[in-house]
Amino acid sequence: MPSSLLARLSSALCTIHEHARWVGGMLFHSFFKSLEKKGNVDVIVELKNGMALRGVLVSVDQYLNLKLGNVHVDQKKYPQMAAVKICFIRGSVIRYIQLPPGEVDSDVMIEASKKELTKSK
Repeated sequence: MPSSLLARLSSALCTIHEHARWVGGMLFHSFFKSLEKKGNVDVIVELKNGMALRGVLVSVDQYLNLKLGNVHVDQKKYPQMAAVKICFIRGSVIRYIQLPPGEVDSDVMIEASKKELTKSK
């Protein structure tokens, strides 16, 4: 296979991957925005360093940065966090976010994913 064709294929695959990541990011952003609008949604956020924070989702932005209120942290492991009640968490340091089971409608998420995928084609 000629190297110019390989380079074009590689570039196209990178573009498709970036677009899929953007579409997925926008889908999650709109999902978390809907939770933000509900108000008083308790979440548990585990960071990449292993720290887990429990709190109420106050706001979220397009980078999936979160603001939590009424924050609780394991004070035995992290005594320096005992006084923290409101915090901002950068999206890039989040490992995962645990939501209450009643807050996630998986059928709606599946349909929205399908709709975004067909729009992107």
